Amino acid sequence: MKLSKKKMLLISFMLFSLFFGAGNLIFPPFLGQNAGSAAIPAMIGFLVTAVVLPVLGVIVVAQFDGLDKLSQNVGKRFSTIFTLLIYLSIGPGLGIPRAASVPFEMAVAPYLPEGTDVGIWMVAYSLVFFLVALWLCLNPGKLVSRIGTFLTPSLLTLLCLLFVVFLFKGQTNIEKPQTIYMTAPFLQGFADGYQTMDTIAALNFGLVIATTLGAFGLKNKKDVIRNTVFAGIFAGSILAAVYMMLTYMGMCSSGVYPIQENGAWTLRCIVYQLFGDFGAIILAAIFTLACLTTCIGLINSISQYFSVQFKKLSYRQWVFVIVGVSFLICNLGLNAILSISIPVLNAIYPVSIVLIVLGLSHKLWENNGYVYPLSIAATGAVSILYSLDTAKVPLGFLSEILHKLPLYSIGFCWVCFAAAAIVISVVLNLIIRKK
Repeated sequence: MKLSKKKMLLISFMLFSLFFGAGNLIFPPFLGQNAGSAAIPAMIGFLVTAVVLPVLGVIVVAQFDGLDKLSQNVGKRFSTIFTLLIYLSIGPGLGIPRAASVPFEMAVAPYLPEGTDVGIWMVAYSLVFFLVALWLCLNPGKLVSRIGTFLTPSLLTLLCLLFVVFLFKGQTNIEKPQTIYMTAPFLQGFADGYQTMDTIAALNFGLVIATTLGAFGLKNKKDVIRNTVFAGIFAGSILAAVYMMLTYMGMCSSGVYPIQENGAWTLRCIVYQLFGDFGAIILAAIFTLACLTTCIGLINSISQYFSVQFKKLSYRQWVFVIVGVSFLICNLGLNAILSISIPVLNAIYPVSIVLIVLGLSHKLWENNGYVYPLSIAATGAVSILYSLDTAKVPLGFLSEILHKLPLYSIGFCWVCFAAAAIVISVVLNLIIRKK
């Protein structure tokens, strides 16, 4: 069975909007400004972790009928803990509050009158933001049409308008790359892609898309996977195009504005230069639409999962719980949320990548019960230690050992451990099978 082009377009727009939130908007221009003349290799690395891996993650999870079933290849206890950790980190614990606080702090707060109590305005803005998200999520059957028909096209229209105006009016002065972008732009761009959280989110969204396709009448698993691939490729192509536009604007501005704290300030400078004071409205609309669609998708999918796993509360009750917790955490402020996000992402992102790679090559490991547990254990252990070390948690002699590991300085020491664990598991499996 094939979906109509209109339905496929709606699902693709929905998948794009699920991915494209706060981090997706602020990190590409920040990368472009810092990478400067090395922006192309940095952007290619960024596209791997921010587009390719998320799309593959959606396909793998759809193939396994959910993250919990994919992660059960490692072990039931790991599956329970890891799945909950993923849902909490991209949901009320981190992802949703970040998506709600970014549009306010970067597109509303800077334009408030002097002497204004920013805290009160933050509470008011986030209250309205979450009430809209709550209203939309209480009617999950209408999400695809609402997001795909209005919200996403509006967001893409504003982003394209911004880019076209920049091509004709934007100031351009490309500087040399900053810091690590000088020596390893691709790898730094690869690591920057972590901050979008999309590879982690993909482990959640794969089941959302599969469920949506089922609601459209696709029951055969092959049809679901095939249409998931089509939707993933189309949504990924839109993501890549938007990232390239934002990175290009950041790169061209690398010598125009001083290096900012984050990409939101870079984008704000660009919009102000192009549109003046009116740019504040455009920027607020872009940030709000991008973050609202992501929040809606996260609240919806996480509530569905929790209502199945913890049946004491219904889907609608879980929506209220998640919205309420996210509202409270959101008002801690963006800086507090971002300070937590980096170590958390450094710990779980490599595990997510290895799990997706193993899932894609699952047929190679069907007769090897050691690959998943050993490779995930090795990756998880070194990633957690790296995360603690970079967060300045005292580790004693372990810290000295960590700094001697290959690729440690750029955050990729887990690659060697994952590869070694896979080789060991293959050898171990061969030995046991011979015995």
